Amino acid sequence: MRKTSLLVASIAIALALPAIAQNQPGAHFLENWDLDENGSVSIEEVRERRGDIFTTFDTSEDDILTADEYVQFDEAREADMQEHGIAQGKGMGQGGGKGMGQGKGQGKGGGQGMGQQNAAMSMALENADLNGDGEVTRAEFLEGVDLWFPQQDRNGDGVLTAEDFGRM
Repeated sequence: MRKTSLLVASIAIALALPAIAQNQPGAHFLENWDLDENGSVSIEEVRERRGDIFTTFDTSEDDILTADEYVQFDEAREADMQEHGIAQGKGMGQGGGKGMGQGKGQGKGGGQGMGQQNAAMSMALENADLNGDGEVTRAEFLEGVDLWFPQQDRNGDGVLTAEDFGRM
């Protein structure tokens, strides 16, 4: 059953990553996170998907992702990013991008402000561990949505659409 859960987790992670599909920035993200299929992704839909991802990797079922559980999560996320041709920015510049700029990272990671990988990068341990204790509670993981969603919602309309992805 755990192997099935890891497969589901891998799929969930793949769904979490914004990708450029058919020259439409964010199309893959929108296809997979738009739960009501209305062409946009609300913050509630993002919270629901992130909750599903958290549940998948919380193998101890204690509402805490430990460093060990995060190793599996990071490996699955990295594999899915590679499979979908999404390069994870490793830059450490302070960048002028529209990235997270909040929380522990203080906007000093992710190279160019995390752009298309905003959702995926906000789930990384160093960004999701809001209190810096080396573990991520369900509450911290979901609170992360409130940090990156407004940054990704470039036009400020309260939902993510194709207009919110790609170059500004």
